[in-house]
This record gives sequence, C-alpha cells and structure tokens, in this order.
Amino acid sequence: MTILETKRLKLIPFCDDHLAGLTAINSDPEVMTYIGNGAPMSEADSQAMIDRVKPRWTSHGFSWWSVFRKDDNLMIGAATLQPLAAQTGAVPEIGWRLRRDCWGKGYATEAAERIVLFAKELGIPEVVAVANPGNIASIAVMERLGMQYRGIETHYNAPCAVYQVSLRLKTVQEAAAPLSQAGEGH
Repeated sequence: MTILETKRLKLIPFCDDHLAGLTAINSDPEVMTYIGNGAPMSEADSQAMIDRVKPRWTSHGFSWWSVFRKDDNLMIGAATLQPLAAQTGAVPEIGWRLRRDCWGKGYATEAAERIVLFAKELGIPEVVAVANPGNIASIAVMERLGMQYRGIETHYNAPCAVYQVSLRLKTVQEAAAPLSQAGEGH
C-alpha cells in the first residue's frame, strides 16, 4: 500500500482508523449530491466502503486513499485510483470527494495530479474520470488536469461526463516523427 504526498497533502490508504473522518465527509448531503444516488452515507455505509475497497490494494496495487492536510493532519477528503465502476479489466478511473469547507482551495486538483503521476509510475497507459454532468466543480478539476472530454456514458447506473488522459510515454523518435513528416515534400 502506497502513501502519496504533495506539497500540502498526504494520501494514506484507507484503514479502519479513518472511519470517523470518512463518515463526516460521506454523511454531508452537499458533498454527496453528485455521488452515487445522491444520498448521505451512514457510519455503517462508510465502514462497508472501507471494507469493500481495502482488498483492491492487494489485487490491483491501488485503491482509495484518505486525504490529509499536512499542516494540521485533518482528514479533508478521499481520493481513488480504481477500475472504472469496479469492473475487472476496466480502464482505471481517478476520483475524489472533499469536505465542504475544503472546496475551492485546489486540494482536489493537487490530490488528483499526484494520483495521475502514481498511475503513470505504475505504467498505466490511460486513466479516466467520471462525474455527474451537473458537477461543474469536478469537471473543472478534470479539465485542469488536461483531461479530454470523451462524452456522456452510463457508469454506476447513471449518465456520466467522462474525461480521459493518456499516460503513454513517447520515445524521442515517436515524438519527432510528425515533425519530420511535415517537412517532407515541401
């Protein structure tokens, strides 16, 4: 299980010790507006979430992290790299949710950027992110990450705006090929 860090954040794999912080986030109706069926989650639901995703660390090498601010060690959110809609063999998706009092401070972008870098380090060729089409804030994060809009698709039994980004590393020769071809015959 991998701990990730950024300038302001520490992402620690979900564990039972994070239940109170996760429940505080998941039980906020505004946080959950665009997640799942839009209903707040109970403490039991949050524990079930932790129990459900912990084994993915062993099977996939990635899963869900609790997001902590470094300056005060406050759990401010949760973020993920996981198979899209928990489908085996699916393209990995990134996702996030934050405490309402932490919205608009760049934390989602910062955590997501680090997770994308982690995916690249693992050799994952591309990642996607999905959001309710009305979730303008999450879509803005996807665009800040340089993700490209793919369209509206059904995931998690709902229509989702889907964004993707390729993480493939090009060789110098591959990157230069279009330039050399453009100069031919002119």
